[in-house]
Amino acid sequence: MLQNIKDKILSGQRLAREDALRLFETDDIFTLGKLASHAAKKKNGNKAYFIRNIHINPTNICVNRCKFCAFSRSKGEDGAYELTIEEILNKLHPFTHSPVHSFTEVHITGGLHPDWIFEHYLEMIARVKQTFPKMCIKAFTATEIEYFSRISGKSISNILLELKKHGLDTMPGGGAEIFDIAVRNQLCPEKLSGEGWLAVIEAAHKAGIKTNATMLYGHIESYEQRVDHLMRLRELQDRAGGFQAFIPLAYHPENTEIGGSYSSGIDDLKTIAVSRLVLDNFTHIKAYWIMLGEKLSQLALLFGADDIDGTIIEEKITHSAGALSGNAMTAEQLKKLIKKAGKIPVERDSFYREIK
Repeated sequence: MLQNIKDKILSGQRLAREDALRLFETDDIFTLGKLASHAAKKKNGNKAYFIRNIHINPTNICVNRCKFCAFSRSKGEDGAYELTIEEILNKLHPFTHSPVHSFTEVHITGGLHPDWIFEHYLEMIARVKQTFPKMCIKAFTATEIEYFSRISGKSISNILLELKKHGLDTMPGGGAEIFDIAVRNQLCPEKLSGEGWLAVIEAAHKAGIKTNATMLYGHIESYEQRVDHLMRLRELQDRAGGFQAFIPLAYHPENTEIGGSYSSGIDDLKTIAVSRLVLDNFTHIKAYWIMLGEKLSQLALLFGADDIDGTIIEEKITHSAGALSGNAMTAEQLKKLIKKAGKIPVERDSFYREIK
């Protein structure tokens, strides 16, 4: 059934849209895993990457009400919070002033706060960089960048250049969800469109800012819509070349407006594997252990993934929607998990440079 696709993969040919759809529809999960593992080894050998990082979500107050999101709140609503810049710095201090930890990356994303002006975010980034100059700042999704443009009246390009000047090093890939307009209108009608997300990310790449890319799957989308999403990412990578990693994000249903159920382990592994095979111009595919859980992320290393993210420390967004994983892992736990999958653990920085 998969022989023609197998021949293409083994001879280094690019998969077509119909090939990707057949891979999603197959029940032959073992052949799919072997092919994805072959593709991953061609890219990165037997290495599996991790990073010492910490997540900071400055606020959950958001002008949008995405129906798949359990994290956001309105101002004054129960559970709403907003961190001051001093509180953000205080959260980071214990993890940067210890010889045991030596964290290398802070990941900053949050709600679209109705009252914060763009200069507040510039000050936030600048203060973090001044206080922790060796720490890489990975911050702000394309959705946040577009919001900064709207509230400031500045162009996307100027927003990106100012953030870069104040200390932004790289950007996460959140906010992509599913690009298909019909699905997006059901999930997050107020949010930046799929075309808008791609345009912001292309502008970031042109500004010299590397980013990740994501896809939220397992809610109301079809396999065809997943394939379309992957193809659009592949096309942008062909043009701009600024993506570092692709991260399939498994939908979590608790406390969300659309409800539904968790994705299955088979679907998770299949999505990792198909992503590895379709996105031939991406160097890295990440199995985000927060969403997949520790054991399934380990198994995903045999299905095309070569990165399981990092220590995390404090993850709020997925846990608001019922994440079944823990909240943090130590570097030693990550190394052990990778070794038991038969892979070589490699500590990296935000740009996939190896840390010896």
